[in-house]
Amino acid sequence: MSKRDLKKYLGELTKEQLEEQLIELYEKFAPVKTYYDFVFNPKEDKLLQEAKVKISQEYFPIKKPGARWRPKAKMRRSVAQKLIKHFMTLGVDSFVLADIMLYNIEIAQTYSSQNYIKQELFYKSMLNSFEQAVNFIVSNGIFSDFKLRINAILEEIVTQKWKNKYDFEAILEKIDY
Repeated sequence: MSKRDLKKYLGELTKEQLEEQLIELYEKFAPVKTYYDFVFNPKEDKLLQEAKVKISQEYFPIKKPGARWRPKAKMRRSVAQKLIKHFMTLGVDSFVLADIMLYNIEIAQTYSSQNYIKQELFYKSMLNSFEQAVNFIVSNGIFSDFKLRINAILEEIVTQKWKNKYDFEAILEKIDY
């Protein structure tokens, strides 16, 4: 069904029929419920904190009470990417989105400062995350608000002697900062 056909169909419905369909969608599909829950009660701070906890647990998993051992860090970039995509879908404020993008890189740096990481893919994925974050921040005109954090990330990369540090620097050289 095209968008035009949908508009025509919806235009033929009464207000009550429209309300019924929306309620049915709300009850039947979790993404619709999530969207409307956010629209009517946008607790961005709570969402941000929950996202930061999930990302942190990828690098610093919490030992469950009674467990004998601490779970191993999974370091999955995909967890942060799913959260970022979800935030974009909801239409979360660009400052909140930029914060979570940079936090993802910062927590990975904290982990790598304490642990040797031999997988090249880790560094490549952090480069992708950094490029995505910088591009998002620049395109939303909020670079000056995040410049200090971006520079701190870059300084930490140099301090930790990441092999692809020049690629990170090249991203910032592309923009006029």
